[in-house]
Amino acid sequence: MLLAFRRAALGTGFIFLMTTFGAAIALFLRDEPQPRFQKSLLGFASGVMTAASVWSLLIPAIEQTAAEGRFPAWLPAALGTLLGAAFLSALDALTLRLGQDSLSASRRQALLLVTAITLHNIPEGMAVGLACALSAQTGNAAGAAALALGIGIQNFPEGAAVSLPVRQECGNGARAFLCGALSGAVEPLFGLLVVGAAALARTLMPWLLSFAAGAMLYVVVGELVPQAHGPAGNRGFLAGFLLMMTLDVALG
Repeated sequence: MLLAFRRAALGTGFIFLMTTFGAAIALFLRDEPQPRFQKSLLGFASGVMTAASVWSLLIPAIEQTAAEGRFPAWLPAALGTLLGAAFLSALDALTLRLGQDSLSASRRQALLLVTAITLHNIPEGMAVGLACALSAQTGNAAGAAALALGIGIQNFPEGAAVSLPVRQECGNGARAFLCGALSGAVEPLFGLLVVGAAALARTLMPWLLSFAAGAMLYVVVGELVPQAHGPAGNRGFLAGFLLMMTLDVALG
């Protein structure tokens, strides 16, 4: 068991570190971004989150459900997506109510964005933690290492997808970096927790993946795409979508 925890800590620590590296891009933006560049950043974040919702979350949820055969393949993906969107809708309504008194529009958007990406990182951390823990029993460390490497590389643009829009909203690079880094902190936390409850976590994984997808899609449609509308935002969306899709498919 100790070896399983060590490997899970190593794997999830790596993917968290890659998220942090991606978030650090916000530290290098010294000047206030121009409106066209702001739209490009928001479009890029939208594209990354949309592609991650499909290839990192929904497709794996559908494939695992089909392999287990306990439910129709579409059921956990559809219901989980609805639940995730409903959760973010409730959070959105709460932040709007708070915004009447103390929460600015930019902070509200940043909160929703960080929440969505954080929810997305939870099942990713669990998947890496499970793979690393199982490798301690089976001896297949190469498979777990490949999974951690693939998710880690994907986490780099995801960290940027959080920190860059937050940077352009709040104008504070350090705060944006912190938001991006914290969105990945759940990966080692849940990656280690899942080692002690591997069977339950594997059963819940399709629901967790699709829940995160629904949360991310809600933020994309409700917050990012409307503000990114225009040629610059469209180009940013395509760039982020193609980058994330390529990484997801190429790295598995």
